Amino acid sequence: MDGKLAVIGLGSIGSMALWQASRLTDSVVGFEAQSPGHARSAVGGDTRLFRMIYRGLPDYYPILQRSRDLWAELEAETGQDILIRCGGLSIGTADGPYIRNLLETTRTNRAAHEILNRDAMAERYPQHNLRADDCAVYDPNAGALRTDRAVTAAVAAAQANGATVLSNTPVSSIRETDDGVVVTSGENSWTFERVIVSSGGWSQRLMPDYLKAHTETRRIFLSWFVARDAAQFTPDRFPIFSRIYEGRSMYGAPSVDGVTVKATLDGRGAPTPAADSVPRDLTDFEIAETTETVQEFFPGLIPNIVRSDAFPDLYTGDRNPLLGWLSESSKIYCATGFSGGGFKNATGYGHIAAYEVLGKQSLGGLEFVRPDRFETSWTNPSASTATAI
Repeated sequence: MDGKLAVIGLGSIGSMALWQASRLTDSVVGFEAQSPGHARSAVGGDTRLFRMIYRGLPDYYPILQRSRDLWAELEAETGQDILIRCGGLSIGTADGPYIRNLLETTRTNRAAHEILNRDAMAERYPQHNLRADDCAVYDPNAGALRTDRAVTAAVAAAQANGATVLSNTPVSSIRETDDGVVVTSGENSWTFERVIVSSGGWSQRLMPDYLKAHTETRRIFLSWFVARDAAQFTPDRFPIFSRIYEGRSMYGAPSVDGVTVKATLDGRGAPTPAADSVPRDLTDFEIAETTETVQEFFPGLIPNIVRSDAFPDLYTGDRNPLLGWLSESSKIYCATGFSGGGFKNATGYGHIAAYEVLGKQSLGGLEFVRPDRFETSWTNPSASTATAI
């Protein structure tokens, strides 16, 4: 036996699972196909949004609370500034479905928030060009996460706790045996008691058929613009934002380099055949829609994209993650399928995965993320054919 636990993929979630597992055992090994925090993974793009208010299932709120505490613990443990605590804005039509649904979830969760009408927004955050019927919901606990810094800090903390990291070691297969799980990379193999699969857009090839049928790798693109007056877009003056109305949607973060501002179309992830071949350049249509939206939303940004990139992530059919054992008797634990929204909860998801795999108590109420929710709705094509004959 080569260890109690292997973590395959040290990106957004895997790095945090490795860090959390290293607090419980020094018999943990992390496998990374390239290097932790590499720019081609879903970690790329400098920042991700952290928000405590959102629209959707209230079940996510305990994970957000745990994640917020663990981001602070990671900063304290490593001495790194990871979460830029700048607040956040959710902007939309005052009586529209986006704001209505967001407030419903926010009030259910009793999350701290403040409603700002158009006049209040114009006074406090004049960078936003709002319509007459717009309003915003302010989240005082929101901020921007420094992605590469977060991942490298978590991996370094895990190594300091005794974890082993194998960089440039792509895993080609995993196989359960009576003794454990055999992990293979090229001509080398290792055996572990348990394995966490957390390789994001690259996870599908390590999944059983029933999960492959309910997941797909999608391409997410990001874009940046130069500010006419960079001082207006610093973290102390420009919170993270998400703005949705009718066919328009955009999210972004304050400037972290003193020059450019991230402003990116929301909900534009498109299926891609393979994580290794994601087109990095934006299409003419993506460029046109992005610049047109920026021109409408932000007069203070020059409407020319100065930087863009694209990254893969694994999406599930219901857009909820895959977090749990592949089956009741399996030794393989899935921590993937975060559908473009996993980074804010990366510490929480990593904690859940590490603690559950190592037999410790974590959060409850996680049925909505369990992989077996898809197993009952999957029909084996070959079995169906055999029955028909």
